Order: sequence, then structure tokens, then C-alpha cells
Amino acid sequence: NIIVRQCLEGDFEWLFFLEHDVVVPDNMMVMLDEYMHDAKIPIVSGLYFSRSRPSRPLTFRGRGTGVYDGWTLGEKIWVDGVPTGALLVHHSILRLMWDESPEYILRRPDGGAEITRRIFETPRVLYLDDGMHNAVSGTSDLWWCDRIMRENVIERAGWATDYCPDMTYPFLIDTRLFCRHINTNGEVFP
Repeated sequence: NIIVRQCLEGDFEWLFFLEHDVVVPDNMMVMLDEYMHDAKIPIVSGLYFSRSRPSRPLTFRGRGTGVYDGWTLGEKIWVDGVPTGALLVHHSILRLMWDESPEYILRRPDGGAEITRRIFETPRVLYLDDGMHNAVSGTSDLWWCDRIMRENVIERAGWATDYCPDMTYPFLIDTRLFCRHINTNGEVFP
């Protein structure tokens, strides 16, 4: 959320998210540059796999259905959920979400605080249902994707929806951007 705020305050056109445990291919920025210059697709992800055994691709069509594996390496695939470890997003998507997101106070380790907005959130809900305690949790990336679809953010941010063959799956994963996921021991997945 802080990075999104800095992107918007700096008036940057694109924001590239790169998480600490993702290693990108050498040509990643060159390939992303093509997407930025074309400016036809507002959200593009590289491909990477879970840090698990067996390691599975983080490609989603639906929730609770496992990974979507109906593709081959080198393809561009349309999905309804992308990970944020190697993700390119146009500022218009973030701006609209920022303007419509609640503010919150972020406490810094130095004791200070700053106000930002909740573009990304890791869902954690505890509730009581018919006397039973229940918990729902998830990941911030899929929560963000669900919000974009639920709130029709892509179209409302000014993007024509004809770039995508089926807006049920509005996010692009370019599997040519094959990243590696690593753990703290240096183990590489897959």
C-alpha cells in the first residue's frame, strides 16, 4: 500500500511489483517494456510456481479449484487471479482503487505512523456461525484480483475490455516471463 501511494504521488505510469523471493529472467524488463509501450493490457504477470513440493504454477481460474494448468510454457494465458511477485500494473487501476479505498494508520517500527489506503489486504475473518467458530483467510493478491473483478475496476479505469477474449479471466500471465521462486535457503522452485 505504501508502494502504491508512492507510485501515485510520483505520477508514474506503471508500477512493477517484485517480491524478495522471486527471481526474474534476464529479459523481463525488455519484455515488460513492450507491454508498457503498447499500453493495451493494464495488468501483466510473470509466471512463477509455489514454494512447495510438488511446486505448482500460480495460475488461477476460480477459487478453491486448484491451479489452472491448461496451458504450455511460452503461451500467454488469461486468468482470474495473478500473484503479485512479478506483476506490472498501470497506474489508472491503482488510482481508481486508491480513490475508493479506506484510509488506515500504519505504525512504523520506529514508533512513527503514516496514513495510507488499503489497496491490498490480507483477508483474515473470524466469525461465529450457528455456534461454530469459523475462520476465513487468504492472500492479498487474490483478494486484490477479486476486488478488481467485483468492482469492475478495469473498465471503470478507462480500459476497453476488448483486449481480453473473456473478461471472466481479465488478467494476463505471460509464461515466457518464467520466474523462479526461492526460499531463504536458496532452494529454487520449481
